[in-house]
Amino acid sequence: MKMRDLKTKSETELRAELVKLKRESQELSTKIKLGQVKTVHTARALRKDIARVLTLLSTQS
Repeated sequence: MKMRDLKTKSETELRAELVKLKRESQELSTKIKLGQVKTVHTARALRKDIARVLTLLSTQS
């Protein structure tokens, strides 16, 4: 997810996106532990996306 895409969203949309990303991260973590996922680099990308959303939320408040 690009920062410029996130900047166009409202605070409520960003909060919804944050919930969605955290849920995806938790599901991916579980799948990695069970050995169902071969590409573990997607977890890093999800963490970075979460950080981007949190950064925008902190600057908007």
